[in-house]
Amino acid sequence: MLELEKAIEVLQEAAGPVKETELLPLAEAAGRVLAEDIRAAYDQPPFDRSPLDGYAVRGEDTLSASDQQPVSLQVLGKIYAGQVFTGTVDKGQCVRLMTGSPIPEGADAVVRQEDTDFKPGQDQAGQVNIFKGVAPWQNYVYAGEDYHKGDLLLEKGTVLKGMQLGIIAGSGRDQVEVYRQPVITVISTGDEVVAPGGPLEAGKIYDANRFTVLGRLADLGFRKLESCHCQDDPEIMEDRIREAAKRSDLIITTGGVSVGEKDIMHQVMADLHGDKLFWRVSLKPGAPTLAFLTGERSVPVICLTGNPYGVAVNFELLVRPVLEKMSGNPAVRSKTRQCRLVNDSPKRGGVRRFMRGSYDEEEGQVRILTGSHASGTLSSMAASNCLVEIPGNGSGRAGDKVRVYLL
Repeated sequence: MLELEKAIEVLQEAAGPVKETELLPLAEAAGRVLAEDIRAAYDQPPFDRSPLDGYAVRGEDTLSASDQQPVSLQVLGKIYAGQVFTGTVDKGQCVRLMTGSPIPEGADAVVRQEDTDFKPGQDQAGQVNIFKGVAPWQNYVYAGEDYHKGDLLLEKGTVLKGMQLGIIAGSGRDQVEVYRQPVITVISTGDEVVAPGGPLEAGKIYDANRFTVLGRLADLGFRKLESCHCQDDPEIMEDRIREAAKRSDLIITTGGVSVGEKDIMHQVMADLHGDKLFWRVSLKPGAPTLAFLTGERSVPVICLTGNPYGVAVNFELLVRPVLEKMSGNPAVRSKTRQCRLVNDSPKRGGVRRFMRGSYDEEEGQVRILTGSHASGTLSSMAASNCLVEIPGNGSGRAGDKVRVYLL
């Protein structure tokens, strides 16, 4: 039986990162991991520009301006962002321009609109009065202020979020090379399990485990998913895993991992000549977790318990670190916090336990939820935003410092 940290280490060593790449449109690349360095193709901005609405001037022409003695300049024209003034600003002249407009040749500063007698909707009759002067190069944004051609903007391995996509778009790219997503197959087992949507016969239960795992994978941004249900038949399960291993990077099963007559996954592993990584992890719920490698590509197979809460817990604790390794995205792994426990745990001692909890980040504390904490109970997870770790040698009493895993 392995400690949780050792089981994670074994799984991460066995799970190789996905190295194949694909080219995606920027609109589809959010949450993906860069497979290339992004370098600037040109300066940004590509021209000297105005940071505000006002007038492009020669700074020395305005230095004496004041409310009592304004400086009057000839207005040569007006340009908006995206337009270019083709003339030259000489002594005593200026050009009205808007934020983002290229600064005309000859001008070396911009006077704020608020520091002139400009009035919206009124024609300035070819001149404007300046009440507050500017020094040369004041209110002047140089080409390349943000970055220069050839600068490294984003490194390979960066997780793409909105800001990163904006940077890439601003550099002129409409596509980006990213690592492809892992292909993940989820297989639930059990003769007693039936698909949702159909009639529930006596002795049967609906397949919650498969959809819990698929839902959590989707929550974390994984979309290349396949799934099915398999009866407690070793030969059929072997065929399912054998076929899945040809196209999948990770296989997750639920159920069939204990020691009962219908716990088929040990036989399945043996018949597939799987390379066993471990069986049983020192925690509750979900201790009888089995993991092995199979197929020519040594695809990891993580066999979770059939208990719904055990599935939920071990997905967070064991599967997410594997997904982190495969995807290269550290955000996939559960975030942890140390905080104060405000009520007694109903279960404690003997073995490391993970309880349903409600974490209050502002107060730095966590409350273990009331109600059933049985491994077969899943509904109480709806009100839980974390797992609360109760160490095997811990008291589990109010006031204890505990670790929580955020969901």
